[in-house]
Amino acid sequence: MIAGGGTGGHVYPAIAIADAIRKARPDSVIAFAGSPEKIEFRVVPAAGYPIHPITVQGLQRKLTAENLLMPFRVAKGLKESSELIQEFDADVVVGTGGFVAMPVLLAARYLLRPTVIQEQNAFMGLTNRVASRFARSIHIAFEEARPKRTRARVYLSGNPVRSEMAGSSKEEGRAYFQMERAGKVLLVFGGSLGSLAINEAMNTLIGSLLAISGLGVIWQTGERYFDRYMESVAPHPRLKMLKYIDRMDLALAAADLAVCRSGASTCAEIMLTRKPSIMVPSPNVAEDHQTKNAQSIERQGGCVLLPESEMKDGLLNAVSKLIASDSLLQSMAKSAGALAKPEAANEIAFDVIRIAESRIS
Repeated sequence: MIAGGGTGGHVYPAIAIADAIRKARPDSVIAFAGSPEKIEFRVVPAAGYPIHPITVQGLQRKLTAENLLMPFRVAKGLKESSELIQEFDADVVVGTGGFVAMPVLLAARYLLRPTVIQEQNAFMGLTNRVASRFARSIHIAFEEARPKRTRARVYLSGNPVRSEMAGSSKEEGRAYFQMERAGKVLLVFGGSLGSLAINEAMNTLIGSLLAISGLGVIWQTGERYFDRYMESVAPHPRLKMLKYIDRMDLALAAADLAVCRSGASTCAEIMLTRKPSIMVPSPNVAEDHQTKNAQSIERQGGCVLLPESEMKDGLLNAVSKLIASDSLLQSMAKSAGALAKPEAANEIAFDVIRIAESRIS
Protein backbone atom coordinates (compact mmCIF):
# COMPACT_ATOMS: atom_id res chain seq x y z
CA MET A 1 0.00 0.00 0.00
CA ILE A 2 1.40 3.39 -1.03
CA ALA A 3 0.10 6.70 0.31
CA GLY A 4 1.20 10.16 -0.72
CA GLY A 5 -0.28 13.05 -2.60
CA GLY A 6 -1.62 16.54 -2.79
CA THR A 7 1.09 17.60 -5.24
CA GLY A 8 2.99 15.98 -8.08
CA GLY A 9 6.13 16.18 -5.96
CA HIS A 10 4.65 13.54 -3.65
CA VAL A 11 2.78 11.47 -6.25
CA TYR A 12 5.31 10.98 -9.07
CA PRO A 13 8.04 9.55 -6.80
CA ALA A 14 5.42 7.17 -5.39
CA ILE A 15 4.53 5.97 -8.89
CA ALA A 16 8.21 5.55 -9.76
CA ILE A 17 8.66 3.38 -6.65
CA ALA A 18 5.60 1.32 -7.56
CA ASP A 19 6.90 0.81 -11.11
CA ALA A 20 10.27 -0.36 -9.76
CA ILE A 21 8.59 -2.80 -7.34
CA ARG A 22 6.43 -4.19 -10.12
CA LYS A 23 9.44 -4.58 -12.42
CA ALA A 24 11.47 -6.39 -9.75
CA ARG A 25 8.56 -8.52 -8.53
CA PRO A 26 5.86 -8.90 -11.20
CA ASP A 27 3.77 -10.94 -8.73
CA SER A 28 3.51 -8.02 -6.30
CA VAL A 29 0.10 -6.46 -5.65
CA ILE A 30 0.20 -2.69 -5.31
CA ALA A 31 -2.52 -0.19 -4.47
CA PHE A 32 -2.57 3.49 -3.55
CA ALA A 33 -4.48 5.56 -1.01
CA GLY A 34 -5.18 9.23 -1.68
CA SER A 35 -7.53 12.17 -1.62
CA PRO A 36 -10.25 12.17 -4.32
CA GLU A 37 -9.83 15.95 -4.63
CA LYS A 38 -6.11 15.91 -5.42
CA ILE A 39 -3.81 15.10 -8.33
CA GLU A 40 -3.25 11.49 -7.25
CA PHE A 41 -6.77 10.48 -8.27
CA ARG A 42 -5.96 11.50 -11.84
CA VAL A 43 -2.37 10.37 -12.34
CA VAL A 44 -2.29 7.12 -10.33
CA PRO A 45 -5.04 5.36 -12.35
CA ALA A 46 -3.39 6.68 -15.53
CA ALA A 47 -0.20 4.91 -14.41
CA GLY A 48 -2.11 1.64 -14.08
CA TYR A 49 -2.67 1.35 -10.33
CA PRO A 50 -5.88 1.25 -8.26
CA ILE A 51 -6.38 4.05 -5.74
CA HIS A 52 -8.68 4.16 -2.73
CA PRO A 53 -10.17 7.34 -1.21
CA ILE A 54 -9.13 8.55 2.23
CA THR A 55 -10.73 11.52 4.00
CA VAL A 56 -8.09 14.07 4.88
CA GLN A 57 -7.79 17.70 5.84
CA GLY A 58 -4.69 19.77 6.38
CA LEU A 59 -4.51 22.35 9.14
CA GLN A 60 -5.37 25.79 7.80
CA ARG A 61 -2.78 28.35 8.88
CA LYS A 62 -5.47 30.97 9.43
CA LEU A 63 -8.25 30.64 12.00
CA THR A 64 -11.19 29.31 9.96
CA ALA A 65 -14.33 27.25 10.45
CA GLU A 66 -12.65 24.49 8.44
CA ASN A 67 -10.31 23.81 11.35
CA LEU A 68 -13.31 23.01 13.59
CA LEU A 69 -14.13 20.06 11.33
CA MET A 70 -10.58 18.76 11.35
CA PRO A 71 -10.85 16.36 14.36
CA PHE A 72 -13.87 14.63 12.81
CA ARG A 73 -12.21 14.29 9.40
CA VAL A 74 -9.00 13.00 10.94
CA ALA A 75 -10.97 10.37 12.86
CA LYS A 76 -12.80 9.37 9.69
CA GLY A 77 -9.54 9.17 7.75
CA LEU A 78 -7.96 6.96 10.40
CA LYS A 79 -10.96 4.62 10.35
CA GLU A 80 -10.92 4.41 6.56
CA SER A 81 -7.17 3.79 6.56
CA SER A 82 -7.40 1.00 9.13
CA GLU A 83 -10.17 -0.74 7.21
CA LEU A 84 -8.30 -0.39 3.93
CA ILE A 85 -4.99 -1.76 5.25
CA GLN A 86 -6.76 -4.74 6.80
CA GLU A 87 -8.88 -5.45 3.74
CA PHE A 88 -5.89 -5.12 1.41
CA ASP A 89 -3.74 -7.01 3.93
CA ALA A 90 -0.72 -4.81 3.25
CA ASP A 91 2.67 -6.32 4.03
CA VAL A 92 4.31 -2.88 3.83
CA VAL A 93 2.89 0.65 3.83
CA VAL A 94 4.94 3.25 1.97
CA GLY A 95 4.45 6.98 2.57
CA THR A 96 5.83 9.66 0.26
CA GLY A 97 4.49 12.73 2.08
CA GLY A 98 1.45 14.96 2.00
CA PHE A 99 -1.38 15.12 4.51
CA VAL A 100 -3.13 12.08 3.04
CA ALA A 101 -0.22 9.83 4.04
CA MET A 102 -0.58 10.70 7.74
CA PRO A 103 -3.71 8.66 8.61
CA VAL A 104 -2.51 5.73 6.50
CA LEU A 105 0.88 5.60 8.19
CA LEU A 106 -0.63 6.03 11.67
CA ALA A 107 -3.12 3.24 10.97
CA ALA A 108 -0.28 1.01 9.79
CA ARG A 109 1.55 1.62 13.05
CA TYR A 110 -1.57 0.75 15.06
CA LEU A 111 -2.01 -2.45 13.03
CA LEU A 112 1.70 -3.35 13.43
CA ARG A 113 2.38 -3.20 9.69
CA PRO A 114 5.92 -2.07 8.78
CA THR A 115 6.24 1.36 7.19
CA VAL A 116 8.73 2.92 4.79
CA ILE A 117 8.84 6.66 4.12
CA GLN A 118 10.49 8.66 1.35
CA GLU A 119 11.30 12.34 1.78
CA GLN A 120 11.92 14.38 -1.36
CA ASN A 121 13.13 17.67 0.14
CA ALA A 122 16.08 18.93 2.17
CA PHE A 123 13.67 19.73 5.01
CA MET A 124 11.45 16.86 6.12
CA GLY A 125 7.73 17.59 5.93
CA LEU A 126 5.36 17.27 8.89
CA THR A 127 3.89 13.90 7.91
CA ASN A 128 7.30 12.30 7.48
CA ARG A 129 8.65 13.92 10.66
CA VAL A 130 5.87 12.20 12.61
CA ALA A 131 6.25 8.91 10.76
CA SER A 132 10.04 8.92 11.17
CA ARG A 133 9.51 8.08 14.87
CA PHE A 134 8.13 4.63 14.03
CA ALA A 135 9.13 3.88 10.40
CA ARG A 136 11.15 0.76 9.62
CA SER A 137 13.12 2.52 6.86
CA ILE A 138 13.56 6.15 5.82
CA HIS A 139 14.78 7.16 2.37
CA ILE A 140 16.00 10.74 1.93
CA ALA A 141 17.16 12.75 -1.07
CA PHE A 142 19.27 15.34 0.78
CA GLU A 143 21.60 14.71 3.70
CA GLU A 144 20.05 17.74 5.45
CA ALA A 145 16.78 15.81 5.85
CA ARG A 146 18.34 13.04 7.95
CA PRO A 147 16.31 12.81 11.19
CA LYS A 148 18.25 13.11 14.42
CA ARG A 149 15.97 10.88 16.48
CA THR A 150 14.84 7.67 14.86
CA ARG A 151 15.40 3.96 15.23
CA ALA A 152 14.84 3.43 11.53
CA ARG A 153 17.46 2.62 8.96
CA VAL A 154 18.12 5.82 6.99
CA TYR A 155 19.26 5.68 3.37
CA LEU A 156 20.45 8.56 1.17
CA SER A 157 18.67 7.13 -1.85
CA GLY A 158 17.71 10.25 -3.80
CA ASN A 159 14.47 11.09 -5.53
CA PRO A 160 13.01 8.64 -8.03
CA VAL A 161 13.04 10.18 -11.53
CA ARG A 162 11.74 8.80 -14.81
CA SER A 163 14.63 6.91 -16.41
CA GLU A 164 13.98 8.43 -19.85
CA MET A 165 14.90 11.89 -18.50
CA ALA A 166 18.60 11.25 -19.14
CA GLY A 167 18.30 9.43 -22.45
CA SER A 168 18.09 12.31 -24.94
CA SER A 169 20.93 14.00 -26.83
CA LYS A 170 21.57 17.72 -27.28
CA GLU A 171 21.06 17.34 -31.03
CA GLU A 172 17.63 15.71 -30.53
CA GLY A 173 16.60 18.42 -28.08
CA ARG A 174 17.72 21.29 -30.28
CA ALA A 175 15.94 19.83 -33.31
CA TYR A 176 12.71 19.30 -31.35
CA PHE A 177 12.63 22.93 -30.17
CA GLN A 178 14.01 24.35 -33.45
CA MET A 179 17.15 25.68 -31.78
CA GLU A 180 19.71 24.19 -34.18
CA ARG A 181 21.20 27.60 -35.02
CA ALA A 182 21.56 28.82 -31.43
CA GLY A 183 25.04 28.99 -29.96
CA LYS A 184 23.84 28.43 -26.38
CA VAL A 185 20.31 27.68 -25.16
CA LEU A 186 18.64 28.99 -21.99
CA LEU A 187 15.68 27.00 -20.67
CA VAL A 188 13.28 28.88 -18.38
CA PHE A 189 10.39 27.16 -16.61
CA GLY A 190 8.41 27.51 -13.41
CA GLY A 191 6.44 24.28 -13.19
CA SER A 192 3.42 23.12 -15.16
CA LEU A 193 1.25 26.03 -14.02
CA GLY A 194 4.06 28.54 -14.40
CA SER A 195 5.55 31.12 -12.06
CA LEU A 196 4.30 34.71 -12.17
CA ALA A 197 7.53 36.02 -10.65
CA ILE A 198 9.76 34.25 -13.18
CA ASN A 199 7.46 35.26 -16.05
CA GLU A 200 7.43 38.91 -14.99
CA ALA A 201 11.22 38.96 -14.80
CA MET A 202 11.48 37.31 -18.22
CA ASN A 203 8.98 39.75 -19.70
CA THR A 204 11.23 42.60 -18.56
CA LEU A 205 14.54 40.99 -19.56
CA ILE A 206 13.74 39.02 -22.71
CA GLY A 207 15.06 41.72 -25.04
CA SER A 208 18.35 41.90 -23.16
CA LEU A 209 18.67 38.11 -23.06
CA LEU A 210 18.12 37.78 -26.80
CA ALA A 211 20.72 40.52 -27.32
CA ILE A 212 23.36 38.08 -26.02
CA SER A 213 25.06 36.84 -29.17
CA GLY A 214 23.65 33.51 -30.36
CA LEU A 215 21.57 32.83 -27.23
CA GLY A 216 18.38 30.86 -27.83
CA VAL A 217 15.62 30.91 -25.20
CA ILE A 218 13.03 28.24 -24.50
CA TRP A 219 10.51 29.87 -22.18
CA GLN A 220 7.68 27.86 -20.65
CA THR A 221 5.15 30.31 -19.23
CA GLY A 222 2.61 27.87 -17.82
CA GLU A 223 -0.94 27.58 -19.11
CA ARG A 224 -2.43 30.37 -17.01
CA TYR A 225 0.09 32.97 -18.22
CA PHE A 226 0.74 32.03 -21.84
CA ASP A 227 -1.77 34.30 -23.58
CA ARG A 228 -0.69 37.32 -21.52
CA TYR A 229 2.98 37.09 -22.49
CA MET A 230 2.45 35.96 -26.07
CA GLU A 231 0.65 39.26 -26.62
CA SER A 232 3.35 41.39 -24.99
CA VAL A 233 6.52 39.72 -26.31
CA ALA A 234 7.54 40.22 -29.95
CA PRO A 235 8.34 37.07 -31.96
CA HIS A 236 12.03 36.25 -32.40
CA PRO A 237 13.78 33.45 -34.31
CA ARG A 238 15.77 32.47 -31.20
CA LEU A 239 12.76 32.48 -28.85
CA LYS A 240 10.41 29.54 -28.29
CA MET A 241 7.50 30.34 -25.96
CA LEU A 242 5.37 27.43 -24.74
CA LYS A 243 2.40 26.88 -22.45
CA TYR A 244 3.68 23.53 -21.27
CA ILE A 245 6.71 21.35 -22.01
CA ASP A 246 5.57 17.78 -22.55
CA ARG A 247 9.10 16.57 -23.35
CA MET A 248 11.15 17.91 -20.49
CA ASP A 249 13.82 15.33 -21.29
CA LEU A 250 14.39 17.00 -24.67
CA ALA A 251 14.17 20.51 -23.22
CA LEU A 252 16.88 19.77 -20.65
CA ALA A 253 18.98 18.01 -23.29
CA ALA A 254 18.76 21.08 -25.54
CA ALA A 255 19.70 23.55 -22.80
CA ASP A 256 23.13 24.74 -21.69
CA LEU A 257 21.62 26.50 -18.67
CA ALA A 258 18.25 26.33 -16.89
CA VAL A 259 16.37 28.91 -14.83
CA CYS A 260 13.86 27.11 -12.63
CA ARG A 261 12.25 26.65 -9.25
CA SER A 262 13.85 24.21 -6.79
CA GLY A 263 11.09 21.76 -6.00
CA ALA A 264 12.27 18.23 -5.27
CA SER A 265 11.40 16.74 -8.67
CA THR A 266 13.02 19.61 -10.55
CA CYS A 267 16.17 19.27 -8.46
CA ALA A 268 16.32 15.54 -9.14
CA GLU A 269 15.92 16.09 -12.90
CA ILE A 270 18.57 18.82 -12.93
CA MET A 271 21.03 16.54 -11.13
CA LEU A 272 20.27 13.48 -13.27
CA THR A 273 20.74 15.43 -16.52
CA ARG A 274 23.84 17.25 -15.20
CA LYS A 275 22.30 20.62 -16.04
CA PRO A 276 23.82 23.88 -14.80
CA SER A 277 21.03 25.95 -13.28
CA ILE A 278 19.97 29.19 -11.68
CA MET A 279 17.44 28.15 -9.05
CA VAL A 280 14.79 30.62 -7.91
CA PRO A 281 13.10 29.04 -4.87
CA SER A 282 9.41 29.73 -4.41
CA PRO A 283 8.89 31.60 -1.13
CA ASN A 284 5.29 30.35 -0.93
CA VAL A 285 5.86 26.72 0.08
CA ALA A 286 5.71 24.97 3.43
CA GLU A 287 8.80 25.34 5.63
CA ASP A 288 10.56 27.22 2.79
CA HIS A 289 11.80 23.82 1.63
CA GLN A 290 12.67 25.00 -1.90
CA THR A 291 15.28 27.37 -0.51
CA LYS A 292 16.77 24.54 1.54
CA ASN A 293 16.88 22.30 -1.56
CA ALA A 294 18.69 24.95 -3.60
CA GLN A 295 21.09 25.75 -0.75
CA SER A 296 22.06 22.10 -0.54
CA ILE A 297 22.87 21.93 -4.26
CA GLU A 298 24.61 25.31 -4.27
CA ARG A 299 26.91 24.24 -1.42
CA GLN A 300 28.16 21.45 -3.69
CA GLY A 301 28.64 23.83 -6.64
CA GLY A 302 25.74 22.45 -8.69
CA CYS A 303 23.62 25.60 -9.04
CA VAL A 304 23.37 29.33 -8.42
CA LEU A 305 20.67 30.27 -5.91
CA LEU A 306 18.89 33.50 -6.84
CA PRO A 307 16.21 34.69 -4.37
CA GLU A 308 12.96 35.72 -6.03
CA SER A 309 13.29 39.21 -4.54
CA GLU A 310 16.60 39.70 -6.40
CA MET A 311 15.56 38.22 -9.72
CA LYS A 312 14.75 41.36 -11.70
CA ASP A 313 18.17 42.87 -10.91
CA GLY A 314 20.22 39.66 -10.72
CA LEU A 315 18.89 37.29 -13.38
CA LEU A 316 20.43 38.98 -16.41
CA ASN A 317 23.84 39.26 -14.73
CA ALA A 318 23.78 35.64 -13.61
CA VAL A 319 22.77 34.33 -17.04
CA SER A 320 25.31 36.53 -18.84
CA LYS A 321 28.16 35.43 -16.56
CA LEU A 322 27.41 31.72 -16.88
CA ILE A 323 26.62 31.65 -20.60
CA ALA A 324 29.93 33.40 -21.32
CA SER A 325 31.99 30.82 -19.40
CA ASP A 326 32.23 27.24 -20.64
CA SER A 327 34.44 26.39 -17.67
CA LEU A 328 31.79 27.55 -15.17
CA LEU A 329 29.06 25.61 -16.99
CA GLN A 330 31.21 22.47 -17.09
CA SER A 331 32.06 22.76 -13.41
CA MET A 332 28.41 23.16 -12.43
CA ALA A 333 27.39 20.25 -14.66
CA LYS A 334 29.98 18.01 -13.03
CA SER A 335 28.89 19.03 -9.52
CA ALA A 336 25.19 18.59 -10.28
CA GLY A 337 25.82 15.17 -11.82
CA ALA A 338 27.82 14.05 -8.79
CA LEU A 339 24.70 14.57 -6.66
CA ALA A 340 22.45 12.45 -8.90
CA LYS A 341 20.98 9.18 -7.66
CA PRO A 342 19.81 7.42 -10.83
CA GLU A 343 19.01 4.17 -8.99
CA ALA A 344 16.78 5.82 -6.37
CA ALA A 345 13.55 4.07 -7.38
CA ASN A 346 15.23 0.66 -7.52
CA GLU A 347 16.98 1.11 -4.16
CA ILE A 348 13.72 2.04 -2.45
CA ALA A 349 11.83 -0.75 -4.22
CA PHE A 350 14.35 -3.41 -3.14
CA ASP A 351 14.11 -2.20 0.45
CA VAL A 352 10.30 -2.39 0.37
CA ILE A 353 10.46 -5.89 -1.12
CA ARG A 354 12.98 -6.99 1.52
CA ILE A 355 10.71 -5.81 4.33
CA ALA A 356 7.66 -7.43 2.74
CA GLU A 357 9.45 -10.75 2.33
CA SER A 358 10.72 -10.68 5.92
CA ARG A 359 7.14 -10.22 7.14
CA ILE A 360 5.79 -13.02 4.93
CA SER A 361 8.51 -15.45 6.04
